[in-house]
Order: sequence, then C-alpha cells, then structure tokens
Amino acid sequence: MSSVTIMSAPVVSVRISSSLNTFTAEKRLDRGLTLAELKCKLELVVGSPASCMDLQLYSADNTFLQNLDQDDALLGSYPVDDGCRIHVIDKSGARIGEFEDLSRVEKFEISKEAYEKRTDSVRSFLKKNKLGKFNAEEAAQAKAENERKLEEERVAAESVTSGARCEVRVPGQPTKRGTVMYVGLADFKPGYWVGVKYDEPLGKNDGSVEGKSYFTCLPKYGAFVKPQHVSVGDYPEEDYGLEDEM
Repeated sequence: MSSVTIMSAPVVSVRISSSLNTFTAEKRLDRGLTLAELKCKLELVVGSPASCMDLQLYSADNTFLQNLDQDDALLGSYPVDDGCRIHVIDKSGARIGEFEDLSRVEKFEISKEAYEKRTDSVRSFLKKNKLGKFNAEEAAQAKAENERKLEEERVAAESVTSGARCEVRVPGQPTKRGTVMYVGLADFKPGYWVGVKYDEPLGKNDGSVEGKSYFTCLPKYGAFVKPQHVSVGDYPEEDYGLEDEM
C-alpha cells in the first residue's frame, strides 16, 4: 500500500485573548515558532511580559484543548488549527482592563506657538506648498464664487412670493406644481431656498428639516428647492382624473 503524508500549512490563523483584556485579536502565526518566541510576540498584543505568561489552547468552538507549557516546543507540535484561540494568562499582577484605560495614558500636548514653529507638521507642509487654506489665491477665488452663487440665488428668490402658485422644474426630475410656502435662508444647508407644498405627495418632508419647521403640510407633500428652479405664475392644480364622474 502507498503511504499518504499530510502536510500542515506553515502559517495558522488564530485568535488571541488575554486575562488582562476584554478584546480578542486575529493573528497569523508561523508554526515554526517556539512557544518562547511566541510569547515575545504576544507581549505587544496583550501587554503582559513574556516571562509572566501561561498559554492555553482552545478549539474554534472554544473547547479547552490543553496548556501550551513547553517553551522550547514548536507551536506546530500542538493541535493548533485555523480558528483556534490561544488564551494568555497574565501572572504579573496587573489588573484586567489596565492596558485599555486611556485615562491612564499620558497625553502629549503642544502649544499653538510651538506647533507653528515645527517644520515637520501638516500645517508646515500645507504652508510650504500653499495648499488648502494657505493658498490665498485659491481661497479668494472660492470665496468669490460662493458669493456670486449666493447673490444669484438672492436675486432669483426675490421673484418668488410666499403663497403664490408655482411650477418646479429640477433637471432630471418630472415637473411638479404646488404653492410657495417659504422663501429665504435655511439652517440645513447654505444659500436661499424655496419651500413648496406640492399638490401631490411628491415631496420629501412635511415642511420640517432636521427638527426645524419652516412651514406646515402633510408628510411627503413638502420640499425645498433652489429658487432658480421655481417659476411663479398661474399654475392651477393638475386634473388627475380622480373626481367622481357626473
């Protein structure tokens, strides 16, 4: 009979847990590592000194398999498969969660003046290359363009009167008719807006946006559009053929 040799993959994917932490970490480990070498690698994962670790092996369904207690043994000499969990028991006397408490970490702070003097900061890079808000010409052009658009909207809004009948024509959308209920600035987005109560439930709201009421109507009958898309005039309600026949 011919013999069959089963080869294990040189790398295994396992979960790492610890008596010091509440989280688990996914790691790919070389089966050729000794347990002593593995413990050194796990120092950076769980925060426990290698000399203060005991290791336990659990299956993928969290069944305890055995202790990993021979520091000179190879990880591959144990039944470690993908999905298994290696649990680190800390013997240093540290408290659980100690390395997760960010309030214990000393914060690095720098004054605004000192930060301005640094040559390796993001601010220094932006200044040197005249990018973002440090590009005065670009910033001025953007400001001028925003002011131009705002003025165009203001002029367009002056031709729209609250209470007037209107027709809304937004590119890519069907034409809708309704009544102007609000004209002016709004908190939800910059610029001038026209609040419209549509004749049919073709809108998005009831006249309120982000908790602020600009006008009142039935749900789905209200919408806000830019003034350049609104035409005021004699626009009677459409006859949708819903009236009873005589």
